[in-house]
Amino acid sequence: MKKMPLNRVLRGECVDVLKQLPDSSVDLIFADPPYNLQLNSDLHRPDNSKVDGVDDAWDQFASFDAYDSFTRAWLTEAKRVLKDDGGLWVIGSYHNIFRVGAILQDLGFWILNDVVWRKINPMPNFRGTRFTNAHETMIWCAKSEHQKKYTFNYEAMKVMNDDVQMRSDWLLPICTGKERLKNHGEKAHATQKPESLLHRVILSTSNKGDVVLDPFFGTGTTGVVAKRLGRNYIGIEREPDYVDLAIRRLKNTRVLADEDIAITPSKKSQPRVPFGTVVERGLLRPGTVLCDQKKRHRARVRADGSIVAQDRTGSIHQVGAHVQGAPACNGWTFWHFEEKGNLVSIDLLRQQIRAEMVA
Repeated sequence: MKKMPLNRVLRGECVDVLKQLPDSSVDLIFADPPYNLQLNSDLHRPDNSKVDGVDDAWDQFASFDAYDSFTRAWLTEAKRVLKDDGGLWVIGSYHNIFRVGAILQDLGFWILNDVVWRKINPMPNFRGTRFTNAHETMIWCAKSEHQKKYTFNYEAMKVMNDDVQMRSDWLLPICTGKERLKNHGEKAHATQKPESLLHRVILSTSNKGDVVLDPFFGTGTTGVVAKRLGRNYIGIEREPDYVDLAIRRLKNTRVLADEDIAITPSKKSQPRVPFGTVVERGLLRPGTVLCDQKKRHRARVRADGSIVAQDRTGSIHQVGAHVQGAPACNGWTFWHFEEKGNLVSIDLLRQQIRAEMVA
């Protein structure tokens, strides 16, 4: 088996270098490919100063067919090196993302989300002939339609968003200020992505120790964030100036301590604790009276872990739903018991047992 070049920047054409990597060896791919902007002339501000846009040779293709062939080639190799439970992100603008999306589907990737990065501070439309381009689109994919498992740290994203489910429109600034790399006062890279964007991508869809690959590494933002968050990285980049800048950034990047990169676990990944275990452990005794937070409903605990309320006996979930006239109920959060004059959620007892199980 080929040895993995972990935590390295590999210089070369992306397709050629991808072919050197082992099959099914990468957990997550983030790709920021050329946008093929098709610029025909320089863009100037109202004061006639030239806009420092994307006019690099690496973004220029002879035709849509040439761009599509390139896209199909690198995505084919990306799929080969991706693990069967891995994920892939591609970011682009209206110039290319729809073509990329069609090719992704043609190659058998399964689209999980399209995420819109809404830029807080976009570049204005200086000519006043179109709407301001204030967003870019990211496509998040599984390797195939039949993939049963992939990483999505849902609870971590919910906590990051103040306990509200994270949406697919992300309001983040473009790369500016000290984070923006410059050479002699000019942008070192025309499309340098902000670290905040990669922070969210990597934190949401990878785990500590995973291998994160960026086939269009540029100045190394993906690697910097991956390293900081305790992941391994592989960067592929053909431009020597970008390689040098990326290596320098990575050398100055500190890995966070394990306790600082621990994420909120998914509830599905936590050990299952039946309510009967709480009873048999003596954390709640048979005969204990439970109530909801507003003391509108009451139920009595029985020795077998069932509860009884009025005319209904059953699990904490069944009885909780019945007394509310609701189709379902999470009994762990609905029922409480009284302790020293205060109402305490029975879920705290479940968490106590879980902590002992994983200790």
